[in-house]
Amino acid sequence: MKLKQLVQSVEKEVIELRRHFHQHPEMSGEEFETSKTIQVRLAEAGIPFKTGYAKTGVLGIIKGVKPGGTVALRADIDALPIQEENDLSYKSGTHNKMHACGHDAHTAMLVGTGKVLNQMKSEMAGTILLVFQPAEENAPVGGSRQMMDDGLFDEYKPDVIFGQHVWPDLPVGEVGVLPHEIMGASDRFKITVNGSGGHASMPHQSNDAIIIANNLITQLQTIVSRNTDPLDSAVLTIGKIEGGYRYNVIADEVSLEGTIRTFKPEVKDMVKNRFHSIIEGVGKSFDAQMTIDYLDGYPATVNSPQWAEEVRGAAQKVLGENSTPVVSPSLGGEDFSRFLKEYPGAFYWLGTSVKETETQYPLHDPRFKINESALVKGVEVMAQLALDTLKKLEKGVLKDENC
Repeated sequence: MKLKQLVQSVEKEVIELRRHFHQHPEMSGEEFETSKTIQVRLAEAGIPFKTGYAKTGVLGIIKGVKPGGTVALRADIDALPIQEENDLSYKSGTHNKMHACGHDAHTAMLVGTGKVLNQMKSEMAGTILLVFQPAEENAPVGGSRQMMDDGLFDEYKPDVIFGQHVWPDLPVGEVGVLPHEIMGASDRFKITVNGSGGHASMPHQSNDAIIIANNLITQLQTIVSRNTDPLDSAVLTIGKIEGGYRYNVIADEVSLEGTIRTFKPEVKDMVKNRFHSIIEGVGKSFDAQMTIDYLDGYPATVNSPQWAEEVRGAAQKVLGENSTPVVSPSLGGEDFSRFLKEYPGAFYWLGTSVKETETQYPLHDPRFKINESALVKGVEVMAQLALDTLKKLEKGVLKDENC
């Protein structure tokens, strides 16, 4: 009852703070004002914090009255280069910048969760770390690795780490979590095809880079359709093509940019190897020069089964027994994966779908919206999860077999 009352007491502030962040979005590596606002709110709540992680990252520290385990809670704080198309009183006030992935909500909820837990530290055995991470959208670099390299966990090493993400595919009051892969590995690539140009009426005197690129795209799609086990998951998408000068000129150069998404490391390796061999083969067959810029991105986000179950239990305590439906993993990339490569924990989705009278647009859409009634539920789930995990750690339940 005390937890619920404390959560309700911060609901208005969390909504207001989320709207503030939404109205003032900042891109990866530029989150200076966002960081300052976080620091001010933590200071007002009496929560000690440290800065200097990946330039704009913040670490809040809540210590219970008794020693115990350490639980980290993470929120990402950066926005996307998207021009918002919503008609809201608090719509983005910055051209071509928008919180279209819910990071404004993540940040506000973690501030609210910190305020709640700080008022319960007399009942806590252990330490809660509030990790405000920049540059999640800056794949494949990201901000999590940089924060850790900058000493994020040098003094307080987490026994468990959790991350929460708004999810428009789930209704308010539901939480999605899986005991294994929940998000995919996300690699990026750019291919440059160099042929030779000429007049459109004399193709025999040239080596058409557009024709080569067309064949290359067709061949690359066979990696998923003919090389990947149908029971595994892989996606290869060409998202951008540039080439050509005008209607009657044969192009001498074409560039293609895209992404590869997988779950299993062995599937990623297979796709990556076939990707390179196909490009080499097409280049030889057309006597063209092929340049590949391949960027290994975020690894798959793989939950520890024990701590995924802890998420499920906390959600059911707060939202009811039917609040954790069966969900399928997503091949979307997530920088939280690098935290889970170092520490046991879990990443989960908070249902935020809008009312039935509205159209729900997906993450990264310029019309993306969330249902703000979900924010208080996200605070309560996260606070309950932190408290439950500290109790488990106090009893010595530190690891599971997959940590």
